[in-house]
Amino acid sequence: MSEPSSVRIDVWLWAVRVYKTRSAATTAIRGGHVRVNGDPVKASYNVKPGDEVRARIAGFDRILGVQKLLLKRVGAPLAAEAYEDRTPPPPPREFVAPIVTRERGAGRPTKRDRREIDRLRGGL
Repeated sequence: MSEPSSVRIDVWLWAVRVYKTRSAATTAIRGGHVRVNGDPVKASYNVKPGDEVRARIAGFDRILGVQKLLLKRVGAPLAAEAYEDRTPPPPPREFVAPIVTRERGAGRPTKRDRREIDRLRGGL
């Protein structure tokens, strides 16, 4: 079986496990969250090896270089061979104050409790 010369972008994104379903990939493409070589595309756009795909997932961009074309969803190890992940590492996380929880039924925080909560969150 020979490898195709091009594959629809929505099928490829689903096959390499970027999106869980093909309809989720199509919805993301329609919403403008997917770009190929810097240009917004339609779901019927055909990708070829060497193209660069940018997919916005959960507020972050994944940059993928197309290595192999897949028509069907495959296992994760085979899917990882079909693309080159060029996504830069995320910036280091800053310290985030822990979320203050109160016991159920404890009522509203007192003035003293509010001051302690504000101090934990980095307020005055």
